[in-house]
Amino acid sequence: MQPLSCRSCGTCVLVKKNSLAHTQVQWTTDTDRCAELAQHPNTDRASVLTCLQLRDSIETAVRRGELQVDTP
Repeated sequence: MQPLSCRSCGTCVLVKKNSLAHTQVQWTTDTDRCAELAQHPNTDRASVLTCLQLRDSIETAVRRGELQVDTP
């Protein structure tokens, strides 16, 4: 897993790209700094599918070659 900071809120997560379509994210800090997840205060964080800003940060890092995509 590789560390990556969201370009929007700065939250740091660990990311593993198993392929271009499959992304594994492990939060290393509280999700309170994420404005998108904060919009769901009464929802179990695990049930929120994704933060679009974080997804964009991950995709940008892949395009720039900053995040490795594992290939079989």
